[in-house]
Amino acid sequence: GFTSEAASYHFDNDFDHCHDVEFDAVAVNEHGVPYFFKGDHVFKGFNNDALLSNESFPELDDHHHVDHVDAAFHMHFDDDPSHEHMFFFLDDNVFSYNAYKLEDGYPKKIHEVFPGIPDHLDAAVECHKGECDEDSVLFFKDHDVYHYNIQTKAHTASTLTTMPNCTAALRFMDHYYCFHGHMFSKFNPKTLEVPAEKYPKEARDFFMKCRNYKRCSRVDLDAITADGAGHMYAFRGHYYLHKAHGSDAYTADTIENDFRELHSDVDAVFSYNNHTYMIKGNDLYIYQVGEHNTLLDGYPKPLKDELGLEGPIQAAFVCDNEHTAHLIKGNHIFDVDMQTTPHVATNDRPLTHFKKINGAMCGADGVTLIDGNHFYKYESIMLMVASKMLPEAHKVSVELFHCDH
Repeated sequence: GFTSEAASYHFDNDFDHCHDVEFDAVAVNEHGVPYFFKGDHVFKGFNNDALLSNESFPELDDHHHVDHVDAAFHMHFDDDPSHEHMFFFLDDNVFSYNAYKLEDGYPKKIHEVFPGIPDHLDAAVECHKGECDEDSVLFFKDHDVYHYNIQTKAHTASTLTTMPNCTAALRFMDHYYCFHGHMFSKFNPKTLEVPAEKYPKEARDFFMKCRNYKRCSRVDLDAITADGAGHMYAFRGHYYLHKAHGSDAYTADTIENDFRELHSDVDAVFSYNNHTYMIKGNDLYIYQVGEHNTLLDGYPKPLKDELGLEGPIQAAFVCDNEHTAHLIKGNHIFDVDMQTTPHVATNDRPLTHFKKINGAMCGADGVTLIDGNHFYKYESIMLMVASKMLPEAHKVSVELFHCDH
């Protein structure tokens, strides 16, 4: 994490970056800390309060009432004289800061500093040689993307077709991100291609540390499981929540931290015989449960070879003291006998009442199926499959995660 800035800054606790905020611009400072700009405020790091932008960059107000920043980036190319400068774009002006001091002669018109680049930009991000063909800046405006060569000042333009228009862009930890409101996509800066994963994603799952957001927001879960000891784990995006048996308190951590090889975006999880089975796409990961979860040698392995089904799998669970894994694929449920090898998916039965099952778990009180923001309880699998109507709907946020809404 990142530490707070100097306490002398004016903090605005009423300006909350966790409630549907769409950032105007994002850039890192010379220490790699992301600055998120919204209106006339800036958030420094992932969990700080809002500051007025003009407290860090006062000249913005001297030349232009800073009610917004259109775009921003950090110039840190070793062979460029503007190395370690931060550039801000406001309407048709560009400001260049070095160590939080405005450079002489600025602000200037954008076309003077970056010939051929339009005014009123949506986003900008630096791109290093190797990640781009040459040291470059990518400028975004509407559906157009301009690749600007820092040395030659030449640019090429292309049309953005791989993702929604960027309202802000960021290079962070050697990856490139385009924000679309409070969603984001990771992209290749040379080709603008987006990885074949679940994008756009929710920025608050990755870039903001929001109190209670990860368990109390209305974004659907990816997976949930309860193990034989009564511990519950819920997964979403890059994070997971853990609730120990007998406790109402949840702890949150990144999937990367405890399940390093998996990274994020789990499709389904079930617990069996002191192991956690984690399904992602067409791969199965098996972790030995312990103080440090350890991936078993040789994994991940193909899901089809290990459990007898192709992905994607929406949910999976094993009931207490049983040896059958139940896998939900689409609106069908299959059984896999975990004591017989090779594992084969059998007993295909339809589940006709649900639009989309996000997760499932089974315990002493029966089966819990999660469908979006609601969950449904059944006393047994047999009753769940045979039921002609939905049981009472319960709110995931209130009754599973003890939120107030």
